[in-house]
Amino acid sequence: MIDNETTLQKTVSKQRKMLAALLFDSMSELATSCATNMDDHQALEALLSAEMGKAQYCKYLWVVDKTGRQITEDVTRSGLKQGQIGRDRIARPYLQRALKGDDYYLSEAYISRNRKRPSLTAVKTIYDTDGKTIGYLGADFDLRELPQTTEQYKDEKIWLQVKGDPAIRSGLFSQQRIESAMDAQIDDVLSLVEELILVQGVFHAKLHFSSSRATLWRVENPFVYQILNFDELSNPDICLAYRHQEYFEKAIVKPEKIPLIFQQFKTLRFADETIYLRAASLNVVNGMVGLNFSCDGSHYMSHEEFLEKNMTFWFGG
Repeated sequence: MIDNETTLQKTVSKQRKMLAALLFDSMSELATSCATNMDDHQALEALLSAEMGKAQYCKYLWVVDKTGRQITEDVTRSGLKQGQIGRDRIARPYLQRALKGDDYYLSEAYISRNRKRPSLTAVKTIYDTDGKTIGYLGADFDLRELPQTTEQYKDEKIWLQVKGDPAIRSGLFSQQRIESAMDAQIDDVLSLVEELILVQGVFHAKLHFSSSRATLWRVENPFVYQILNFDELSNPDICLAYRHQEYFEKAIVKPEKIPLIFQQFKTLRFADETIYLRAASLNVVNGMVGLNFSCDGSHYMSHEEFLEKNMTFWFGG
């Protein structure tokens, strides 16, 4: 069986499983307590309120009958949210899973109706003494308030291809590359950007060949990007504006690989007059290369894989 889950999806799945396990025991105990009070909404609300005092991460607790109609108010940390009795939750996806027989279910994340924030809902079936379903206990959680139960997601360095605007793709063969100002001085521009990376603290550079500009992120101020126009990119004096800095210690791209990567950018820019490189980026810290072509297709791959690709790969035989 082929595993089609990305690293990000696997991280999300692991997080959900651990959260589900974390909440299961308390949800089960509370559902058992609710079973003897299904005909008394005030008694149910008292139980939920007592639990809410201990439920560190919960936003709302509520109970519905076996048809999905709410028989308590929403219980919050600050009291009861009035007007919820009689609310029909049967169409909500998390309750559909319970109605289909899931004893306990932690929903996929969704955007809440009222606060418009990413949320989760856990549902536990309530049984009578004969084991028959008599209702469902629900607990809503705001993702901001849930504990982090797994390690932070780390992006995987695999080749990713993204198709762009169909309108651009449909008109591809009616267009042709027009030489930009950057094209005319591309060797000098690439040498200057290489210098900015190696000596001036730039760790991420995106070159916009068609519009003759570059977007740069620097180690000193990584949260703010800078845009250099062609006049600045074609003037080596621009280096005087930046403090001299050794090549970033966290960079995984070897310095000698940078000119090879940039030469490959140049080749892809001029290889074909119809399908050509419009923009390209290099991040020396995560080692990723980004490419955007005239067909509006985009590619993301490790710099090692990028350097292994020849023109036959990009344009065919």
